[in-house]
Amino acid sequence: MLIADPSYNLDKDFNGQKFKKTTDELYLQYTESWVEKVISLLKPTATLYVCCDWQSSSAVETVLKRHFIIQNRITGQREKVRGALHNWKNAMEDIWFATNSKSYTFNVEDVKKRRRVVAPYKVGGKPKDWEETKKGNFRNTYPSYFGDDITIPFWSMPENTAHPTQKPEKLLAKLILASSNPGDIVFDPFLGSGSTAVTAKKLNRHFSGIEINEQYCVWVEKRLKMAEENNTIQGYADGVFWERNTATRQKES
Repeated sequence: MLIADPSYNLDKDFNGQKFKKTTDELYLQYTESWVEKVISLLKPTATLYVCCDWQSSSAVETVLKRHFIIQNRITGQREKVRGALHNWKNAMEDIWFATNSKSYTFNVEDVKKRRRVVAPYKVGGKPKDWEETKKGNFRNTYPSYFGDDITIPFWSMPENTAHPTQKPEKLLAKLILASSNPGDIVFDPFLGSGSTAVTAKKLNRHFSGIEINEQYCVWVEKRLKMAEENNTIQGYADGVFWERNTATRQKES
């Protein structure tokens, strides 16, 4: 599988390497240029996830439609964003889910979300489609294309780095578990702080990535080393993803 988090069409400084906002047409050409380079690397059964924001989403969709089968658009909430004085706060991001063919992996049982049951319903005195535990009542639900349980890495989280657009391991774990199996290869052509590689390693996948910034490569190596000592993923435990601020046996999401 491939997970790509290219530069959005925004002015952004990546540790001295600056990406400048350009026209929609030029950003479309930029997207086409890198997509063309990865096509030959993908198996017929490959899955792709491409991250973007509302300004770059249309370009990503247009290019992916030319080469792949689009399965869905995932929209995730970003709670860690600054307010906007003269506009609505931009607190959402998209991830386009595409496949190389109609034959692909999707392990839906591996990406269920555990939700707290507010009004527990019983039949014959027994829970109906939910589980009663010492820590509360919970139900495992099927994954949605809207993600409202993702926490952007902040300073107190072990996975946090100074990368300006770091993706959370919990988000990447969902994609990797759903669309690959243990031993499969996960490729990230815009590796950044290494979240894709680190998460793949924690989930027993092989991984490969490309990153041109030397400082970011140092962070990747450090995080991969840390993953050998601690393979936990915040918000994922006991084989399920927990809602944000829901207590688990090991930690909180």
